Amino acid sequence: MQLEDFIQKFAECFHQTEPSSIQANTRYRELEEWGSMMALIVIAMIDADFGKTVTAEDLKSANTVAELFEVVKNK
Repeated sequence: MQLEDFIQKFAECFHQTEPSSIQANTRYRELEEWGSMMALIVIAMIDADFGKTVTAEDLKSANTVAELFEVVKNK
């Protein structure tokens, strides 16, 4: 699992946010499109694409996309 692949898959979850605006240092919870439904979509994407199970608490523990990647990688 590479950070670049994770960022790409993460960005694909969003429909109203320009994918190129999502980078490793993006504070994803500050994105306008972020909310509880988006959190569920990201959790489902991580499970489907990376075979890892993350919780809402895991999402809350990370501030940036790179930090979330580290949480997922360490699962």
